[in-house]
Amino acid sequence: MKRLMCIVALAIGSAALAQTPQSRTVGKAPEAPRTEGGVNWAGPVLKATGSGAPDVRASSPAQARLGAEMAAKMDAFRNLLSQAKGIQVSAGRTLADEMQQDEVRGRVEGVIRGYKVTARRYYSDQGVELDVEVPLGALADAVAPVSSGKPATVGSEEASHSGVIVDASGLKVTPALAPRLLDETGKAVYSAEAVSADARKTQGVASYFASLEEAKKSPRVGAKPLVLKASRAQGSDLVLPADALERLKASNPRFLAEGRVAIVSN
Repeated sequence: MKRLMCIVALAIGSAALAQTPQSRTVGKAPEAPRTEGGVNWAGPVLKATGSGAPDVRASSPAQARLGAEMAAKMDAFRNLLSQAKGIQVSAGRTLADEMQQDEVRGRVEGVIRGYKVTARRYYSDQGVELDVEVPLGALADAVAPVSSGKPATVGSEEASHSGVIVDASGLKVTPALAPRLLDETGKAVYSAEAVSADARKTQGVASYFASLEEAKKSPRVGAKPLVLKASRAQGSDLVLPADALERLKASNPRFLAEGRVAIVSN
């Protein structure tokens, strides 16, 4: 009787294993975790996962997996597009609002179709999952492309800092693709137009962090960032007081043209 129970237990365990997809990733450890989807404002990138089931009518396992990968790519596109529509572009405007224009919608969809695959997971049933991402800067540029950035006016001397961190903690600022830094009269002292075309497409206008400590560790602002405190938020825009603007100007901020701006928002 005991022997019979052992045989039954082994059979049940084998059946359970057979029904559980065994994952493996290409070039990575089998236990690689799935990427968390959504907006990573520190990245700054938009991430998503696409899943594809095998074609049961395929003539071979290879064909079934190929069909699953194509389905996963389409699913990844749909998931990225769905999430992208909710992203704030500027104060009071979302990407969905901007995409009501056919030209903008075409550019945004084109950017998303060019997503980067960051991980693949293949399953024993020939199913496939893909982790993908798109730079937020490329989405911002798709909404309002600027042929060439207009760097802030600076002197000939070297910049005294490697980037700028704007501390907006407690101000309830809304993260956006194209935030601006304003003076107290509402004039923009930093915006998407101040960033070079290459920097804007690859890393965007600014990154957002939950704490000052996290922002200081970011390669985006370098080893010697200038830290300024914003006086108030206007949606996604931040107002800098006069003394902060003087410090920014005195730093000879060449880094603004490279988009070396981090915002602390919590």
